[in-house]
Amino acid sequence: MRAEQFTDVITHHGEGPVWWPDGHLRCVDMDAGDVVDISSDGAEIGRIDVGRIAAVVRPRTQGGTLIAAERRLVLLDSSGNRTDLPEVFDDSSLRFNEGGCDPEGTFYCGTMAYDKTPGRGQFFRFGPDGQPSVVLDSVTISNGFWFSPDGALAYYVDTPTGRIDVFDWTPEDGLRDRRPFVRIAEDDGHPDGLTVDGEGGVWVACWGGGAVRRFTPQGALDAVVEVPARQVSSCTIGGAGMDRLFITTSRQGMSEDEVEATAGAVFTVDGVPTGQPVIATRM
Repeated sequence: MRAEQFTDVITHHGEGPVWWPDGHLRCVDMDAGDVVDISSDGAEIGRIDVGRIAAVVRPRTQGGTLIAAERRLVLLDSSGNRTDLPEVFDDSSLRFNEGGCDPEGTFYCGTMAYDKTPGRGQFFRFGPDGQPSVVLDSVTISNGFWFSPDGALAYYVDTPTGRIDVFDWTPEDGLRDRRPFVRIAEDDGHPDGLTVDGEGGVWVACWGGGAVRRFTPQGALDAVVEVPARQVSSCTIGGAGMDRLFITTSRQGMSEDEVEATAGAVFTVDGVPTGQPVIATRM
């Protein structure tokens, strides 16, 4: 399969795409600190600036939006009124990077060091009141996080490991028994953001590899989507029939001689297995 360009170049570092409950695509332009709204035809673009970093965006069950900014969570109500929660950490060398919600609507988000120093990141769980607790310590670049259709498994990426890992999950015990799910060959790129379709297939963006790869629930590779931009950052499934794969890309860290003309655009593939609706946060 080969992805088709859906938007113009609209981000410097596009990340974290989400098919919003009202029927349009949202992602972040991370280093610009923007949440980016994209119309269903890819033609209209809107932006919400939240500061230096916009890492993750999720709907709220009560209406509105949760955004993981650089070191804190930001809540927007359904009218767009903003509440900044207290900083989760005060170390300016760290920032939030990627996250998502469990089947009960509990929000999780991971961190990384700006200089990518190994082991300096953490993976946090946030209660309904916004209070954080550490779920994983000593991570490096906390990335994709999504659940199986039955909610029993959680998939997670710490990019430098070269793996997608899987946890068991229950409401009572949370995440437990972390173990490797698949390893990505170095020549295929580095695992980044991911999503899970309604059949349990795991789609992972391969940074530096110009592709998204789909793995069966048993861990077998069964599809490769070629993307005409090397730095493929994340993916999600949405669209009117919930059967369109949306793929974000980035030009972060690329010189003028290296960057492709399409880097920073969003790409699509139609006719993929039906996706799962995004889980809203209870915060």
